[in-house]
Amino acid sequence: MPVGEAELLRALHDEHAAALQNFVVRLTNGDRARAEDVVQETLLRAWKNPKVLDQSAGSARAWLFTVARRIVIDDWRARRSRPEVITAEPPEQRVDDLASRVVDRALIDTAVAALSAEHRAVLRETYLRGASVSQAAQALGIPPGTVKSRTHYALHALRATLEQMGALS
Repeated sequence: MPVGEAELLRALHDEHAAALQNFVVRLTNGDRARAEDVVQETLLRAWKNPKVLDQSAGSARAWLFTVARRIVIDDWRARRSRPEVITAEPPEQRVDDLASRVVDRALIDTAVAALSAEHRAVLRETYLRGASVSQAAQALGIPPGTVKSRTHYALHALRATLEQMGALS
């Protein structure tokens, strides 16, 4: 966005956002979170439509309020056409599958074993022990940049190995 448009959008926000927020809060029956989403979407549409940025203050405000009202109406219509289904009992809870966890663990262990010793060491420090880059660098006796690059390449190698094994689709 050119600097002039950014300044115009910022001025549009500063001048109209509070009034627009209050208007939309009333339209959404006091749902402030939804109102913030609508205001954000309205300003995004203003940004995508540069003609609005060049309008006088009154016509820009009218445009913003009209767009916000239409967003709220469209959302209301979408919710009405797909109403929530309320049931007496919650849906079945997912059952933790021990067999699946064991297989996943075996696949990951095999893939990690295929990595170089340097890659395994950096993953052990950063992922298993939760060390920061500087802590891992100190523990491994290598520069922080090396920790970053080894972690990057180790994760790519791990992913490639898991894909070859058919563990990732």
